[in-house]
Amino acid sequence: MSGDAPRSDADVATDPVATGPTGPTAATGPTAATAAGPGWWDRVRGWPWWVHVLLVWAASRLFVAGAFVWTSTVQAENLWTGANPPYQEFVGLFYDAGWYRQVAESGYPSELPRDEQGLVQQNPWAFFPLYPMLVRALMTLTGGTWVVLAPTVALLLGGAAMLVVHEVVRHGAPRAVAARPGLPLATVALVCAFPTAAVLQVAYTESAALLLVASSLLLLVRRRYAWAALVVVALGFTRAVALPMAAVVVVHAAVRWWRARRGEDTFGGRDAVGLVGLAAAAGISGVAWPAICGWVTGVPDGYLQTQEAWRGVREVVPFSGWTYVPQFWFGEWGTPVMVAGFALTAAVLLVPAAWRLGPELHTWSAAYVVYILAVIEPGSSLARFLLLAFPLGAVTAGVVPRPAWARRLWFGAVLVLMLGLQVLWVRQMWEFNPHGDWPP
Repeated sequence: MSGDAPRSDADVATDPVATGPTGPTAATGPTAATAAGPGWWDRVRGWPWWVHVLLVWAASRLFVAGAFVWTSTVQAENLWTGANPPYQEFVGLFYDAGWYRQVAESGYPSELPRDEQGLVQQNPWAFFPLYPMLVRALMTLTGGTWVVLAPTVALLLGGAAMLVVHEVVRHGAPRAVAARPGLPLATVALVCAFPTAAVLQVAYTESAALLLVASSLLLLVRRRYAWAALVVVALGFTRAVALPMAAVVVVHAAVRWWRARRGEDTFGGRDAVGLVGLAAAAGISGVAWPAICGWVTGVPDGYLQTQEAWRGVREVVPFSGWTYVPQFWFGEWGTPVMVAGFALTAAVLLVPAAWRLGPELHTWSAAYVVYILAVIEPGSSLARFLLLAFPLGAVTAGVVPRPAWARRLWFGAVLVLMLGLQVLWVRQMWEFNPHGDWPP
């Protein structure tokens, strides 16, 4: 793929060097090119933006499928399949996909399983219901199996998510798009190439969550607050990431109010009511599933106890995992590695390309990163969680806006690096070692 992905008409309109009837390359007379008609690349560039997005998505999924097929050739017999499983089984049954399958086929237990000491054991309540229940509905309607339908649903939801990612960057980051021509599609390409983006075609919830996060941000930017509230509620039954969306709503409201005071916008009572309702929906959505778990099982903190079953230290205290996990992974280098990681994250959030994002996209990136740092025990799944901070793809693509040759060189280098890391992630993380392994 070249340094600049094909651009839609909307993207070209923001490019000050785009050709046109009054542009610097306006034709002054017949040429061989015009006589012969546009070349194949010009025709491709003239296709609708959504075709460009789906072409990038399809190409990336074929690339990842190849990595999965290659990895399956060395997969030993395991908990879910025999040796060298076929592709659909490999992406439909391994790791958390097995838990989602259990939810789809058997639902949730009314009692939390406990060991001899009374400690809650790992169980399906840790896995949110929207995605597996959607697959279950399709299984009932079509008679299809989990192995066939679950990865297919994830693949389709991922494609829809890429379409929304393109549009939320176009509408939500106009300054960034003006500075870096072709940014929406470049963002799509980098999100597709992100090292853990392979999960967007496996039986995980990342595709559904990415679609709902991007849709929430797009509806907020477009000021469709009632629809945004519905999407945020759905997000709360997909992944435990609805709470940071409340911070985005607050910042959006503050920006609108400030601009209205300066005469640059309007902010009436109806807007205020809509935003209060949306913020409330985000807050309620963030606690709804833990509350339902407590109500059904009769254990008010049953969800937290379930989460503790996956932790090395059986407690859920904000940021506490960072006090001991880095030392486990890196020994005496744990603290320097952790500080370097935090510094890199802060730099990505503070570079000029990040500030060129709209306030909603910038706030989501910062709020979500802080949120996952607070609530997770850092481990092998951290890189997968970062996939939902997709506006950072726009930041990465926009670091070098001009000149064009430098922009292409930067984009191409990052894309190649990410694709290489994506293959490495599939090969190292998705292959299951029956004698002991870390989940992707």
